[in-house]
Amino acid sequence: MSALRLAGRAASSTVITIVTLGTLVFLAGRALPSDPAALLLGDQASASERASVMRALHLDQPLHVQYWHFLKGLTHLDFGESLRRPGASALGRAFDALLPTAELALTAVGLSTVLGLALALLVHGPWLGRGRGWLSAGIDVLAAVPLVAFAPLATYVLCLRLRWVPLPGDPEARAVGLLFAASLLALPLGLQLARFARALLAGDTRAQYLQVARSKGASEARTLLVHALPPMSGPLTVIVATQFGALLGGAAVLEKLFERRGLGTLLIEAYGSRDLPVLEASVVLSGVLFALVQGGGTLVQALLDPRVRR
Repeated sequence: MSALRLAGRAASSTVITIVTLGTLVFLAGRALPSDPAALLLGDQASASERASVMRALHLDQPLHVQYWHFLKGLTHLDFGESLRRPGASALGRAFDALLPTAELALTAVGLSTVLGLALALLVHGPWLGRGRGWLSAGIDVLAAVPLVAFAPLATYVLCLRLRWVPLPGDPEARAVGLLFAASLLALPLGLQLARFARALLAGDTRAQYLQVARSKGASEARTLLVHALPPMSGPLTVIVATQFGALLGGAAVLEKLFERRGLGTLLIEAYGSRDLPVLEASVVLSGVLFALVQGGGTLVQALLDPRVRR
């Protein structure tokens, strides 16, 4: 029953997130100081052509009526057709763009998880000796560097000057370009995960069950890897799930920087062209994905840690 309650809470949270995000993007789209019809059709469009676009978006009706139409479409995940590409479903365009973004985000999550756990174990393990202090200080310093500060510099040096890796936006880059872009996303988040895991390990290092393991002859490495790491899996799962949501935003930055196809570039394109159906579909789809990952992380934590189910 506890698991069912958690699943119910996750489902309720997902619905609330979808409705909230949808409402915000709906209101933001109507508050923009521009005429979507003029942006789509150009200044030379006739009044009847503009009126047709306004009717398609229900912009010729009162705001509460527009919102009612929006909510009806939201319940069926029907956002209408793209205004920039007549005949193409707005949700279909968002789904097409989601695949490369999810691919980038999932790869970055995997890399950041490995990096974060490895650094945390090195800080608390017996392998580095006095170098652990320097490593811990370096993690704190580098974790404060934002993605937008080092990603362009790293790209310039590694791709343009040294030519060690291809530009991620190059269609010929394929797996190498994906790994490079994912590494840029994974580095700051991996450092944040390292700080969190380091704090968990610091709190558990003197725990009684670890002292028992040491008294039975377990090495420090075995104590960390076999006895200290598994109890951390629950909270770390939630942090990794939260990272995935943050990576969706970071992916949008990198996609624009590299001109890489994805949900981020579609969002920016839809915003610039006032393609409101595509904009709404992209934001809601991102919210659904984030809420599902967050809910899944909470459920996994509950399965791993009985204390969460109380």
